[in-house]
Amino acid sequence: MFENLTGRLTSVIKTLRGEARLTEDNIQHALREVRLALLEADVALPVVKDFIARIKEKAVGHEVMTSLTPGQALIGVVHNELIAIMGGEKSELNLATAPPAVILMAGLQGAGKTTSSGKLAKWLMEQKKKKVLLVSCDIYRPAAIQQLELLAHQTGADFFPVKEGQKPGEIGTAALDYARKHHYEVIIVDTAGRLGIDEAMMQEIRELESLLKPIETLFVVDAMQGQDAVNTAKAFADALPLTGVILTKLDGDARGGAALSVKHITGRPIKFAGVAEKLTGLEVFHPDRIASRILGMGDVLGLIEEAQRSADQQEAEKLMKKMKSGKDFDLNDFKSQFQQMRKMGGMSSVMDKLPAQFSQAAQNIKIDDKLINRTEGIINSMTKQERAKPELLKASRKRRIAMGAGVSVQEVNRVLAQFEQARKMMKMMNKGGMAKMMRGLKGMLPRLH
Repeated sequence: MFENLTGRLTSVIKTLRGEARLTEDNIQHALREVRLALLEADVALPVVKDFIARIKEKAVGHEVMTSLTPGQALIGVVHNELIAIMGGEKSELNLATAPPAVILMAGLQGAGKTTSSGKLAKWLMEQKKKKVLLVSCDIYRPAAIQQLELLAHQTGADFFPVKEGQKPGEIGTAALDYARKHHYEVIIVDTAGRLGIDEAMMQEIRELESLLKPIETLFVVDAMQGQDAVNTAKAFADALPLTGVILTKLDGDARGGAALSVKHITGRPIKFAGVAEKLTGLEVFHPDRIASRILGMGDVLGLIEEAQRSADQQEAEKLMKKMKSGKDFDLNDFKSQFQQMRKMGGMSSVMDKLPAQFSQAAQNIKIDDKLINRTEGIINSMTKQERAKPELLKASRKRRIAMGAGVSVQEVNRVLAQFEQARKMMKMMNKGGMAKMMRGLKGMLPRLH
C-alpha cells in the first residue's frame, strides 16, 4: 500500500550527503520533497503542514553522529514523527466495564463495517477468549442482517435474531437485555450506513449510542477513500463520542493518506487495520511498525507474529525432525511450505512486510499468488511415490503430470527447478548457512513468464 510513498521518501533521504549538521538550508529541498510525497499519498493538507513543521523543528540543528549519514539522521526524525502522527503507541481495545461490553460500529456504507464486525468477533474470541454476540441494526441495506448472520456462523460467534418490523433502537435494547441474561462478555452492534453523510443517519446512530452506552464506539473507514475518508471521519467525530478507528483495506492499492491523517483529524487512535479479506485479516494497529514500513524498514515483528498465528506447528516440527535426521526435503514438504505461506496471506503479503532491501531485490521477480496455486496443482498431479522421490520424474512422467495439471511440460520443469533451489536452501539452513540461504531465496520464488 505504501510503495509509492516509501520510494519517494527513500530517494529524498539519499540526497543528503556529507553534512556534519542538519541545517535549514541543507534540508530545505528534502522537506519540500517530503511534502510532495505526502500530498501525493493523499495525506490531508493540514496534517502535511503540521508534520513538516514538526520535522523542521526537530531536525534543524540536529548533530549528525559519526556513525550516521545526514540522510540516516533525518530518517530517525521522520520515523519518530510518523509514529507520533499515527498515535504513538498502539491503543488497546477497552473492555473494562460490567459485562456485556458494548462495541458500536459506525461508518459509511461500503466501508466494511459488517465484515469488520465479524473479524472483530473472531479476534475477541481467539485472542481474548471472550463470549461474543453479534447484532445487526442495519434494517435498510438488503441482506445486511443475513450477511452478519453468515459471518457469525463462520466465526463461531452467536447472532441475535431480528424480528420483522423492528426499529434499530428496539433491536439494540432487546439484544442488550438478551446478552445480560445469557452472560455474554461482549456485544458487537453493526449499524446502518449511507452512501453519504446525512442527518437522519447521524440521528439514528446518536440514539443507539445513547440507548446502549457503548464502552467502545469504533469508526470504520475505508483506506481507499483518501481525502474523502478524512472528511467523513471529521463528521463522525463531531457527531459521536468516538473511541477509536478501524482502517479497512490497508492491503489495497491506496496511497496511505488515510492512515496518516485520520488520527490527526479525529483525535482518536487507529485501533485495528483490515489487512486481508479473510476473517483472520484484522490486526492490531502498531504506529511504529507502519512507520517502519513507510520508510522501507519493513515489519519483521508483524511477520513473525503472523507466522506464529498461522503456521502449523506440527508440520514445522515434523520438517525440522526430518532435516535433523538427515532425510531429504521432498515435494510433499515443498507443497507444505506453500500452504503455510497461503495461511500467512500469500507471498505478496509476506514481501510487503520485509525490509526494502529484500523487496527491492525481488522487484525483478513478479510474484503472483495464482502461480503458487498452479504449483500446488502440478504437485497434486504426482503420485505419492513421485513426491517422495523426485528423482523418478523423467520425461514420460513429466508429460503425464503436465496433462493431469493442464499445464505444459516446461511448467513442470519450472516447479522442479524451484524445488531443487528450495532443497539446497534447506540443506544450507541445516548446516547453519543463513547467508547462503538468503541468497538462495530468489531461486525459490515463483516466476511469471
